[in-house]
Amino acid sequence: MKLYSALLVEDDPLVIDIARSAAAEFCHELDLTFQGGVDAALGWLSGRVAKNEQMPHIILMDMNLPKLDGLAALRTMRMYPAMRDIPIVVFSTEYTQDEVLMSYQAGANSFVAKPTDHVQFGELFREQLAYWTRTYQRKIPIAAKGDAAGRI
Repeated sequence: MKLYSALLVEDDPLVIDIARSAAAEFCHELDLTFQGGVDAALGWLSGRVAKNEQMPHIILMDMNLPKLDGLAALRTMRMYPAMRDIPIVVFSTEYTQDEVLMSYQAGANSFVAKPTDHVQFGELFREQLAYWTRTYQRKIPIAAKGDAAGRI
């Protein structure tokens, strides 16, 4: 059984491969799940709530995704008790100070600039995992079926 779990919401296959490699280098006890869009991520999270499964220890999400944007996803995730204490790190290559502020207001724990260089992205990904998955920081609750309508 893996010690940590993380959800990466990202639609670029190359970035996903880099994240997979960075996660493997960081910790062999990390279960890394990838979802290519916000709808898929919310569906995956909802399924975990419905099955009373452990929620991820961290969510890392690109803010520029097709369909539902990152701000709407943050607001949706933070509406549900099972999601309120999970650290959510958002990243983007292009952003304004207003977008950073709105991300924090919508529930992001951290907003980081997404490097365009893939090696630097791998380093950033490892750094975020190291910071947010420290065992002494928090325990992530298992979602209960009755949490706010039981769905995300």
